[in-house]
Amino acid sequence: MGAVPFEVDRLARALHEAVSQGVAPDEVGAGVSAVISRVVPHDALNLVGTNPLIGLGAGSFSFWHACAPDLVGAMVRNRFRGTGSNPRWATAVAPLSVPACVVGESADEEADTTAHERVPKAEVQLLSTFGVNSELRLLLRNRRGVWGALGLFRSEGAAPFGRRDAERIAELAPALMGAVVRYATEGRLLPSAPALPAGMIIMGPDHRIKEFTPQAQAWMDCFSAHGGRAIPVWGVDAFYISLSLSARRQARLGLGPVPPVCLPPVVCGRWVAVQAQPLSADGAGDVALIVQAAPGDLSLAPFCEWYGITPRERQVIDELRTGAASKQIARRLGLSPHTVNDHLKAVFGKTGAAGRDELIAALTN
Repeated sequence: MGAVPFEVDRLARALHEAVSQGVAPDEVGAGVSAVISRVVPHDALNLVGTNPLIGLGAGSFSFWHACAPDLVGAMVRNRFRGTGSNPRWATAVAPLSVPACVVGESADEEADTTAHERVPKAEVQLLSTFGVNSELRLLLRNRRGVWGALGLFRSEGAAPFGRRDAERIAELAPALMGAVVRYATEGRLLPSAPALPAGMIIMGPDHRIKEFTPQAQAWMDCFSAHGGRAIPVWGVDAFYISLSLSARRQARLGLGPVPPVCLPPVVCGRWVAVQAQPLSADGAGDVALIVQAAPGDLSLAPFCEWYGITPRERQVIDELRTGAASKQIARRLGLSPHTVNDHLKAVFGKTGAAGRDELIAALTN
């Protein structure tokens, strides 16, 4: 498993091509793994994409390669153990043969992957249960927030990951962030799926689905087959489990309700909001998951994050959604009509919207 020299720009282009909406999720995982193997050899891979507004509590989408479903479920459950407010994700090495250590610090502020914690022994033992020798984790983060995380795995018998592996993979952090953002934003702006009625899923204390409404079944079918790109059932289940565990943890720690997770259209053909609500005050009982088409007021913030909309541009979009003309928007925001139009042009350029009507329709159910 010897490492070879690599060119970051060339691999960035390869990642850009691999993470495409035109490719089935399992093929995306395989493609990303093939690219990264040129830098850091590994046996399995997990790439999670998330919006900075929600962090890693529940990813917006994820890709897996050569990971057993049981391992995926165990990892999701393990992420919510402990007493911290966020799941443990860091740039770290977790080998079985040596104490866990933190590696891969980057001096580049735009690819800040520094971590300051050791991987608990329990996590190392969990990996061993599934025949995993070591795991290398990379947090995808810049000044705007966390965009996802990469997990690489090596099987028993392989050399565990080391500091040099982490240093090399950290160099790809900006490219991976760019690929994740591209995946969420490259598709058509307007919804391609109907706004289904809200549905409810009941998750039991054993982290399994107990009951669900017919409307929730329709949403589950949408998640699993949107655009003909089948997402494995265990992948959807892992998402529900992570939401349920997040809600239980918030209740247990007295941290208040979990904000709705707003998924981009790449997941289901339109903006979708999923909120987890414990049915008991301590979070020990069942958890209800509410799935619905995301209203514009809820989807606007993540929309602006994914597309890199500035705060002033968001103000213009907010006013535009009221039906205001450029002159009205200018008066309300204390700007000139020319400046308002410049902001709109910038938004159209970032989102690919053909005009005001298409932009508003993209944020309206």
